[in-house]
Amino acid sequence: MSEPVPRWSLVTSAGPYALLAFLTVITVPIKHRIGESPVPDLIVCGLLAAWMLVMVTLRPAWRDNAPRMAVFVAGVVLCSLFLVISSPWFGFLSPVGYLYALRLLHWPWQLLGVAGVAVAAGTAQASGVDKSTAFGVLVYLAVLAANVLPMCGYAAFARRAEQKEQEREQALAAAREANRLLAASLAENAALHEQLLTQARDAGVREERQRMAREIHDTLAQGLTGIISQLRAADTADPVASRKHVAAADKLARESLTEARRSVHALRPEPLRAARLGEALAGVAHRWSALHEIPVRVTTTGAVRPIRPEAEAALLRIAQEALANVAQHARARRVGLTLSYLEEEAALDIRDDGDGFDPARIEDPRPDRGGFGLIAMRQRMTELSGTLQVESEPGAGTGISARVPLELAEVCA
Repeated sequence: MSEPVPRWSLVTSAGPYALLAFLTVITVPIKHRIGESPVPDLIVCGLLAAWMLVMVTLRPAWRDNAPRMAVFVAGVVLCSLFLVISSPWFGFLSPVGYLYALRLLHWPWQLLGVAGVAVAAGTAQASGVDKSTAFGVLVYLAVLAANVLPMCGYAAFARRAEQKEQEREQALAAAREANRLLAASLAENAALHEQLLTQARDAGVREERQRMAREIHDTLAQGLTGIISQLRAADTADPVASRKHVAAADKLARESLTEARRSVHALRPEPLRAARLGEALAGVAHRWSALHEIPVRVTTTGAVRPIRPEAEAALLRIAQEALANVAQHARARRVGLTLSYLEEEAALDIRDDGDGFDPARIEDPRPDRGGFGLIAMRQRMTELSGTLQVESEPGAGTGISARVPLELAEVCA
């Protein structure tokens, strides 16, 4: 990956030319004073100025071209070596070489460029050393090392600082991207949360509608059916029997009103408010038997265990619905109701010896065919992870079995 084109300030762009021009101007009188020709130095200075102008100043896009810049810095080092060997004061041109090496070369070529400029600077500093002797050579090499080692160390330190800055910028960019993704995720989660709340509200509305439909069916519908039956019977009966049917209808109306109020407030069924499930079932069966003059036998088997209120209410409602269906459709002579506390479940079985029906009607609960009561029974059991089985056939009576797992029905001690 290439580095971006370096930005150059006015000082950085014009400074090398100003310094080179100053050294060129002072070279002429100095050379005349010592009796040497300044022409070679002037030619190299002109070549160096043209080299900088063509390679860097006029073509800023080349600054990002690593091979071209390597050639450029090498040319600057060679010109500097010639000048410092000829005129030591050109050692003051070393900052220009360091500038180009550090700004234009990529790592690790920076080390070579800096070392080349440091050699030129050390050669200028050791111009007065006699290099014809071994001691002079050692002094010259020591001067070179005193220039090369610190400047290469500085280049390495600058490279490390540049890497840290790049890592910091990358970390900041990653943090900004993470913040952007987090904001997007939070927005998505908020939308999902709102969607889930909407779905939960819709599910709650549907569940409440189903509950109210079952409650209305189990209370008002059954009560109104019983009232209609009693009033019809009163129309065709003698005065004494008529008063009896009217009184029964009045009692049913009051009970239905009480149940309707309880349904609105989502309270427990009235028979369960002061009695256990077995006693409540016996009470419901007794009142139903007295009303419809059909004997009902209620039996409880197994060790009686506490049952959760919703499970008790579901089983009681199923018993009420089954008895209502018997009164309305079965023309039965006997009804049996059994509450069983089994090892892993509580079971309620209702049997009658009436006309029976086709169980397929359960799957086709159209308004003109009835069947909603059986659908409501199944819904109640499904909500409690229970099961409902219906066995019937025309002329052979009906058996309904509702079962609730004890781990859902039983209250933890």
